[in-house]
Order: sequence, then structure tokens, then C-alpha cells
Amino acid sequence: MSAVKMIYAGIRAVGIQEEDDRRALFERVTGKRRLRQMTPADKDRVVAELRRLGFQGPTSRKLLTGPYAKKLQALWIAGWNLGLVHNRNDEAIIAFVKRQTGLDHARWLRDPADGKRVVEALKDWLAREAGVMWGNTQGYDWLKDHGGKIAWAQWRRLYPAADLRDQTAFRAKVLALVPGKDSLDRLTSADWREVCNAFGRVVRKGA
Repeated sequence: MSAVKMIYAGIRAVGIQEEDDRRALFERVTGKRRLRQMTPADKDRVVAELRRLGFQGPTSRKLLTGPYAKKLQALWIAGWNLGLVHNRNDEAIIAFVKRQTGLDHARWLRDPADGKRVVEALKDWLAREAGVMWGNTQGYDWLKDHGGKIAWAQWRRLYPAADLRDQTAFRAKVLALVPGKDSLDRLTSADWREVCNAFGRVVRKGA
């Protein structure tokens, strides 16, 4: 289903009947009152907003396969949880990568060098736009896990003045989300995913 068809299905599903109400929603989400004025990213934002309002329409089928698929999807979901991504489906990953690198997805899913280039492009984007510290653990073992890096970046988006030298509030919130753990260093990758998903719901409300 195209984005436009998805939007009209969503509008019907959430009970928006008047044209003025529809255009008011478009303007609130994208700053534009008409679909023909919108970019693909704008339309994705409208679909995401309709889902937030209760639209339960079809999600896109999985398109990514191959050795880099899981890593790319994990990075894309990290972007979703950081409030940067407004459409978490595979089509959105493919469109983003095409815009950033000019590479067709059949190529970068097949060729290892191109696949690595795409992964690094996504990581660079998350570092640049959300402050994810990929290479620096600052001496903290819990930052060795990518989930820990994403969670700390999320925390900084919620609390821009947060400093690693004082992790008291961050630690308390994280450990409250994963009962049974008494230290950030004891969290598993699965634990961090749970934390990131929980933080993500808060981040997206303010994105």
C-alpha cells in the first residue's frame, strides 16, 4: 500500500471526516496542508501520527535479507527510539539509504563493501543527529553494549544537561525498568533493548 493510500485509510479509520480537520492534521504534523506539497518523509510522519491516534492499518512487509539486514534494522530501530525515524518499516530504511548513498538496495544487500558503507552511514547519522557515542566507552563497561550507548543518547535527548560523571538518575530509571539487576554492568543486550524501547516511547512523544 502506498503512503497516500495508507494516509486515506488511516483518516477513515480514526474518524476524521471533514476536509478542514484532515488538512489541520497535515499542517500540525508537517507544516503543509496538502499531500501534493509533502515529501515522502512528510507522508511517513502523517502515517506515524495516524498510527499514534489508533490506526491499525497494514505494516510493510520485510524487504531486508542477507548478512547486514539485522544490523541495519537494529540501527533503524535505534533511530526510531531516538525520535529521528518516523517510519520503522523496511521500505523507509531502503529509501533513506538511497538518499544518503545513492546505492540501490539490491546492491548493498549483496556486496559486503557496500553493505558496510551503509551500516557506517547509519551509524554516522545517529552519532551526528543524536549524539550516539559509538567508539568511546568513557571507561564504563556498560557503554560497551550498543544498547547502553543508545539508552544514554536517549537520556541526553530527554535531559540535555545529563553528564556521565553523575549517572544517579539514569541508573535509577534504568534499573527500575529491569527488576533484578543491581548494576548497569549486569544488563544484557536484551535488557538494554527493553530499556531503549521504554525510553523510546517517551522520546517520540516529544520528538
